[in-house]
Formats: sequence, C-alpha cells, structure tokens
Amino acid sequence: MMSLVKKSALLSILLTVTVGMTAQTPSVENPIADMLDSLSSQKMFGTAFSKPIFPKNNKYKFTVDSVPVYDDYTYQARLAKLDAVSPFDLVYNEHVKGFINLYAVRKRESVSRMMGVAQLYYPMFEEVMDKYNIPLELKHLAVIESALIPYARSKAGAMGLWQFMYPTGKMYGLNVSSYIDQRCDPYKATVAAAVYLKSLYNMFGDWQMVLAAYNAGPGTISKAIRRSGGKKTYWEIRPYLPLETQGYVPAFIAANYIMTHGPEHNIYPALPRKTYFEVDTVVVKEQMSFDQISQALEISTEEVLYFNPQYRKNLIPAGGNAICLPKNKIAFFLNNEAAIYDAIRAQQAETEQYEIVEVKRVHTVRGGEKLSAIARKYSVTVDDLKMWNYIGKKGIRAGKKLTVYVKQQKSIPATKLEIKTEQNLASTIDPENKQLAENGNSQDRGYIYHTVKKGESLYGLAYKYNVTTTDIMELNGLSEKTLHCGQSIKVKLKGE
Repeated sequence: MMSLVKKSALLSILLTVTVGMTAQTPSVENPIADMLDSLSSQKMFGTAFSKPIFPKNNKYKFTVDSVPVYDDYTYQARLAKLDAVSPFDLVYNEHVKGFINLYAVRKRESVSRMMGVAQLYYPMFEEVMDKYNIPLELKHLAVIESALIPYARSKAGAMGLWQFMYPTGKMYGLNVSSYIDQRCDPYKATVAAAVYLKSLYNMFGDWQMVLAAYNAGPGTISKAIRRSGGKKTYWEIRPYLPLETQGYVPAFIAANYIMTHGPEHNIYPALPRKTYFEVDTVVVKEQMSFDQISQALEISTEEVLYFNPQYRKNLIPAGGNAICLPKNKIAFFLNNEAAIYDAIRAQQAETEQYEIVEVKRVHTVRGGEKLSAIARKYSVTVDDLKMWNYIGKKGIRAGKKLTVYVKQQKSIPATKLEIKTEQNLASTIDPENKQLAENGNSQDRGYIYHTVKKGESLYGLAYKYNVTTTDIMELNGLSEKTLHCGQSIKVKLKGE
C-alpha cells in the first residue's frame, strides 16, 4: 500500500480518456478494473449479499438495462456541489472522467456490490474518522484500495480493507501472527489507516497530497516536489509522479462521485445480508474454532469468516479476542455462554493427550514445478507458501528453496464437538438413557436418567436436554442448584 511495489493492487492512469458516457477499453493495463473483475470469483464476498433488487419505482424512472448518458457540464456541476462541502479539491477533468466511465459503465455490477457492503463498513469508517478528526470522504479510499473486501490480498502481500504492507502495519500497531492478521481486522485496520492518514497530513498539509503519499509513499512525494521546483499541490507535481499515482487521485474523486450519485446512473446497492447496525461484537473467553461457533450458533462457517477475516486458521485463540456476528447470534451466545464453554472444554479434555505440531521443511523447486503442486504435496495453501517465502511477480524458479511448515499429528483426530440444539437433541441422547426412556415402566416413559459427571452444572444439563433448571429441580426435589459427581438426575424429555 505504502510503496511502489504494490503496483498490481493499485491504479494506473487511463491515458486514453473517453468522450461522453461510452467508455472505451484503455490502451494500458488498469489494475482497479482487474480488481473489480476479481469480485465475481471471491466466494466469501458473495456470502455478504442477497440477490440485488432493482427498485421498480426508482427516482429517475429508468428501465433495468438503462445506462444513462450525461454531458461534461452535468458531471462538473455535481462534483462542484460535492466540492463545496469537502476539504478535497474535487475537480472535474478528463482524467476524472475516465474513471467515472469505468465505474458507471464498465463496472456497474461491482459498484452495486460495493454500495451494498458500504452499508456494513461506512458507518464504522465515519465513526473512526470523526474520532481522529480527518475528512469523512476518506471512507471512499477503501473503494480503490480493496473494493471493500476485508480479506483482500495484493500480489505484493498488502492486506485488508486498507491494504497495509507488513512493515507499515506493524508500525501502526497491526500485529500479524500464525493465527491473527490484524491488517484484516476491519476496525483495527481502520484506526491504523486513520492515524497514518493524519500523520501524512501533518507532513504535507494538503489532502490530495496525502492521497498520493498513501499510494506511493511520502518519500516519493517529497522527491516529486523537489523535481517540480518546490511545487506543493498534487496537480502541480502530478507530471513527476509514477503513472499509477497519477491515476490515484482521479480515481478517488470518481469514487466519491459514483458512491454518491449511483442512482443517477441507474446503479443501486446490492442488498447486504447484514448492515453495520445489525452486527455486534463479543469477547471470546476461551479458544474456539469456527466449526464450533457454527455448530453452537447455527451459522455457516463462511459467514463467520466473512465477519471475522482477521483470523487466519478459522480459529479464535484464547486471550480476550473479539468475534463479530449478527446481533441475534451474539444474544444466543451470551445467553448460553457457560454451556458452550462447557461443551468445548469437554472436547478439549478428550484431546489433551493428542498434539498437532508444525515441522519446518525446505523444498527445492524442480524445473517446471508450480506453486499449486507444491502446496498439494505438503497439504498447505498457495497463500501459505507466499506468506512463508518472498515470491515476487516472476513466481518461482528451479533451484529456489522454499520454507514449508507441515502439520504433523501425533495421534488420532479429536472427536467432533457436538453442541446440543433443538434440531439435533433427540439424535444425541446417550444410548443408555435412550434405552431407559424407551423400555422403562409406564411412569418412567418419556424420561431419562443422567449420571452427573465431574464439572457438570445444573445449567449445563438444562441446556443439554433443552429444559429449564426449574424443571430439573422440581422433578428431582432439589432445594439447591449444586450437583454432586455420581448423582442420578431424572429429566423429562421435551415434548413428552
């Protein structure tokens, strides 16, 4: 993000600019167009949306397939209104026009999806930017950095909504470990971006220059200032900037325009599954896997991953880490937290004697060998190989030595955790208790007898058998909620 090494993830200028609303294919590679093209192949990005809904009674009476055409004066007038209330110099020129055409014509579906996911991220962006007293318009910067994909990764290794390279992320407090990449944490990365943007403003005192520095790095901007003879504005030093940075500010202006005036171009937000006001966070007290969360809360692991892209191994490690989920799932988690932890600990007790370790190995690349083949050989991913080894645009060559961390399991896999819910309760009753319920005498039919094990609580049993603690206490004549190991507890099956 902060250096020229990230060329493939950023913008190159549209040297051939279109006239009117009909955009032509530029004669040079346009990385932002490539990035938007990749949205359709992002499996996780799709989980955030329902099918787009075209408003039948839209404000401008457009048909579904209508692509409105406007003249230069209209664009200029609309940007002038935005500029009047913005600290940015939102000018209209041929360079800006080229990117407006890219968004409004060639990438209409991608813009629709970004407008939809903006309903999840923009309120949070604005809250953070207001806290750090920087312009709220900077929220649109994430559009050209990552297309609002929270787990976006550039070919150079920049990550997240704000595309932090590893060193810059560390500089601004974003830690990366085997299990967590805070560059992909939407909130923490936004805070880091706000702090970095404010520091750039303290250097240059001009927000257009800040954008250029965010793209090319402050050193490159200082060099361009010297080469221009001491000029201090973006448009004055623009001829001395790298081509991709020459296109970066025009793309930002166009993003401000299209995210504000989408309806005028017959572009409407895709319907997000959740907006910012429909999700919440909770601190997880013990280690939990996404599979365990999925089973306990009846939510897909893909959706858990979408809301929590900072966790690299589909695992939330212990140590006070937070999880973001739809509010109804957060409420269920809090209401059943103790029982969920009990079930997880029960599984962990069964697996304490087993250990999975990572063993470092060195692989020497053979002629014609591809990363995908190496990844399959060691049961890792291509992204893992790229993370462990610096692999540039040219890929790998014969003779190169790659570091590979191979997982080795010293014993059999753990038994799959089962969290009892209304849907699977009947099928998970202990066979011994089920036999008692089916074959007992008439007065015991519909009941089971549970022998209390070490560490079990009344609340945990109530959750397990889908009854209340009061039901168990009244049925067993209990005057206190404390249970004793070996105690036999009678439970009435639900529905009997």
